[in-house]
Amino acid sequence: MIKRAISGTILDMASKFPVVTLTGPRQSGKSTLLKSCFADYKYVSLEDPDIRQLAENDPRGFLKNCGTKCIIDEAQRVPDLFSYLQTIVDSRDECGQFILSGSHNFLLMERISQSLAGRTSVLKLFPFSIAELQATNILPNDLDEVLLKGCYPRLYDKKITAKEYFTSYLQTYVERDVRLLRNIIDMTAFKRFLKLCAANVGSVLNVASLAKDAGISVVTANSWISILEASFVLLRLPPYYKNFSKRIIKSSKIYFCDTGLLCNLLNIFNREQLQESNLRGAIFENLIVIELMKAALFKGEEPQLYFWRDTNQNEVDLLRETDGKLEAIEIKSGETKNQKFYDGLKKFSEVSGISLSDTKVVYGGSDSYRGENQKFISWKEMDL
Repeated sequence: MIKRAISGTILDMASKFPVVTLTGPRQSGKSTLLKSCFADYKYVSLEDPDIRQLAENDPRGFLKNCGTKCIIDEAQRVPDLFSYLQTIVDSRDECGQFILSGSHNFLLMERISQSLAGRTSVLKLFPFSIAELQATNILPNDLDEVLLKGCYPRLYDKKITAKEYFTSYLQTYVERDVRLLRNIIDMTAFKRFLKLCAANVGSVLNVASLAKDAGISVVTANSWISILEASFVLLRLPPYYKNFSKRIIKSSKIYFCDTGLLCNLLNIFNREQLQESNLRGAIFENLIVIELMKAALFKGEEPQLYFWRDTNQNEVDLLRETDGKLEAIEIKSGETKNQKFYDGLKKFSEVSGISLSDTKVVYGGSDSYRGENQKFISWKEMDL
């Protein structure tokens, strides 16, 4: 089994909080991870209809049967359980009593804010990171293979193609979760909207344009974007706009939580299609943005990631803020180092005042170069 980078963080939080909550996309490995980290805990899943019925009909008896240490998977399926959990954890006043997990971030956080605020540490698990795959020597050497395959655990555990996996994933999980979160009647329109989002990956979000192309209202488009975020399908990268300039684009960019899923939505299933696609650069950019997000989340930190673009179209793909210090990152899918990759970084350095030593280019090549004022970092070794 691949050791997850978040394991130490989960154990640390369990020693400090009575409840630890782990959320994230379906099939990202939450159950496997928790069973590994907490092998001596009882495990129950509320996806099981019989167990769920017991929890709904007799929450006190259900929790008593859980014992003093228990993992409750898909906890948001029984919302009333959280009030009873609050009473128990307060009366025991011990750390590491319950480990909760769930794939519906909105529903889970809503219940936590009502009943378990201050009593639980909330962590997020995403599919494998490049570093995790590399540590176990199963990271593909070919960048295109990584972009097409993505990082979901099952693709590295079973002999299944990305096309087979993600076709099933969309039907089994995404569509079902969407129906649970919101009663969407026209699934055809929703699927069309989802594919339009994929076609706009890495672009500044224009909700009105997306709504028009999908044949829906702007209100509906905003609602569906929120649903996709809550289901860990896509995310928004906000712009960076501190006081150094008022001429900044303020709309977010959109990215997907996995490039394999993204490629499937774009009907890109092989290396030839990917190489010919005008979105290959955006797909690579998506990979790097998500990798930097995982690096923060696996440490239990909230990612401080942004992009920068002014009205003159000067742009930096990614800004990362750590303890008040800003790092600027340009992302290029090409395999050859090019001085032009630094044009946007130099402009941002002039406008913001950050040093060129705090900038770097992450690119699609295999060899890294680390100079004082220029760094070209391979996608395989991003110094996260």
